[in-house]
Amino acid sequence: MSDEPASPAGDSTFGNRVRSAVFWRSGTQILSQIISWGATLAVIRILDPEDYGIFAMTQVVLVFLSFLNGYGLVSSIIQAEKVEPIRIRQAFGMLLLLNGGIAILQLVLASFAADYYRQPIVGDLLKVQALIFLATPFMALPEALLTRDLEFKKPAIINLVSAVVGAVTALYFAYNGHGVWTLVYAPLAIFWSRAICLVIAVKFYIWPTFNFKGAGAMFGFGATLLASHLFWTIQSQSDIFIAGRYLNPHELGLYAEALFLTTIFAAKFVPPLNEIAFPAYSRLQSDPRALAWSFLKAIRLIMLISCPLYFGLAVTATPVVETLFGIKWTEMAPLVAILALAMPMMTLQILFTPANNALGRPQITARTNMFGAILMPATFLIGIQYGVYGLAWSWVIAFPLLTIFTFSQSNRHIGVSAWEIGQAIWPGLSASIAMAAIVYLVDQALPEMIVYARLALLVATGGLAYAGLLYMLARPTLFEVIRLIVRRKPPEPGPANLEAGSI
Repeated sequence: MSDEPASPAGDSTFGNRVRSAVFWRSGTQILSQIISWGATLAVIRILDPEDYGIFAMTQVVLVFLSFLNGYGLVSSIIQAEKVEPIRIRQAFGMLLLLNGGIAILQLVLASFAADYYRQPIVGDLLKVQALIFLATPFMALPEALLTRDLEFKKPAIINLVSAVVGAVTALYFAYNGHGVWTLVYAPLAIFWSRAICLVIAVKFYIWPTFNFKGAGAMFGFGATLLASHLFWTIQSQSDIFIAGRYLNPHELGLYAEALFLTTIFAAKFVPPLNEIAFPAYSRLQSDPRALAWSFLKAIRLIMLISCPLYFGLAVTATPVVETLFGIKWTEMAPLVAILALAMPMMTLQILFTPANNALGRPQITARTNMFGAILMPATFLIGIQYGVYGLAWSWVIAFPLLTIFTFSQSNRHIGVSAWEIGQAIWPGLSASIAMAAIVYLVDQALPEMIVYARLALLVATGGLAYAGLLYMLARPTLFEVIRLIVRRKPPEPGPANLEAGSI
């Protein structure tokens, strides 16, 4: 790992490096997710909603303890201009201590969780899942060293390998009748295969040190992100934590999988892009105009993709669920339709995080997550009084409020106005709403037919309608997407040209 400072944002190769990172990270992410989803959908057809309800109960504990796993330390390594070898050894030592302690803590909490949910098997599952934390130090730090240099090719290939390992593991245990345990063994296989491959790829053969003298700045940055992660965990897991006491495993399983389906884009595709945006924004922090321009461009392009996906899903929920999950999951279609309406706002809200962190202001992310940790549980507590559908509508009510708060905390630092955000969102949002209306009308007019054929017709209608609407309503934006896909020679950097630092 080089100790040389990062190349300046104006470097003529910087834009190419970011584009290459996007290609490898998002490209292999798509392939990895196709493999994972193929296995997931096959497993879903074998297992029952009750299995996923019980598994969701364990995830609350697992995710809540994960906020202590030390990923904030590796973020400080990415953000810093220069990293000395001793800091890497200190971070490694701290990761080993933290994650070993978390594994022990989960073993202790397992029985309490089983009692809270009144499901004894939850305790058994949690004890085995503690092994995940022992793999974390060997994943987090090697990947951070690669990310710092915008080297995404190796981790992208490794993620693909681990996705294959996880898929094979999941299919084997599901077909052999292991039920809910399938959902435990597959993630373990993914985590450990990824850790082993990363260590080999980075040649991460170093000794940790437990002498943390001089690491105050690194730990201070990590502690701020740690607090932010805690609030995010409360915000994102409070629905399952609350619903686990009110709903039976069948209802909880339907809700959990509806949430999984609707958050695929926001949870699986946006975070990898944010991982690229963080180091890219970090190199632009000395050029506010370039950072604001790149931030707005990222919003515009990502919302162009997310809005049609979510609004399309809202009006085709029933054929989508029956096609992907099978007839026994049809009950979850109304939940999918409701939750899909909240996801564009969720996507927009999480795009602020890498920009704030790159500006050295993780406290903004912490404040927004703190607000979310109050808003979301309060909304869920009210919504659950109306059953599982009330819980789903809580997302639609709460996330616009959270996004507005996030913008109010971030806009003056990033240098963007509400009008500029609205202009960036409008092309994708307006065309998607009109497209969804067209798809809905076509769906109502279609006669009874095989669900696969119905879904294919609706998807084709939506795709053609969306492309046509963009051509009529936002032609420059459509051409911008085409230019992004069709690789061109990058423009020469100059004072009037900000594309060299764009994403």
